Amino acid sequence: MNKEYIAAFSSAYLNIMPQFGVADPSQVNESECGRKIASEGVACIVGIVGDLAGNVIYSMNEEVAKKIASYMMGGMEVTEFDEITQSAISELSNMLAANTCIWLSEIGKTLDISTPTLMYGEFTVSGSYDQVCCLEMSIDGLAFYIYISLEERN
Repeated sequence: MNKEYIAAFSSAYLNIMPQFGVADPSQVNESECGRKIASEGVACIVGIVGDLAGNVIYSMNEEVAKKIASYMMGGMEVTEFDEITQSAISELSNMLAANTCIWLSEIGKTLDISTPTLMYGEFTVSGSYDQVCCLEMSIDGLAFYIYISLEERN
């Protein structure tokens, strides 16, 4: 996959997370994986259309989701994966995907995103295409995954 596309997703995460007070978010690893992705417990899927087409899947376990929601709510303790937490994670996915589109517009790509679809539990989700890039990101030493499945449209 194009390194500029991957960098846009990583940069969006590294740009957005500190805005919520997350200290030292980082990218831990980048790898290729198959189309089928086993859930970590929580996944938000965002469709992408335009000069590129496909989807991005933001995946984490419930503890990470609650920690992120806590950050997003100004440090309020989050103990349940309830509707408010789910809404926060959906909004985070929307912000990350939108910020990625801004980064990609700077290299001349015009994109639109769908409303995030949040899923939780034990399941497998599919990338749009066979080639999927996995970015393992870190929040307070915990894993947050970004699965990117995009192709250029002619």
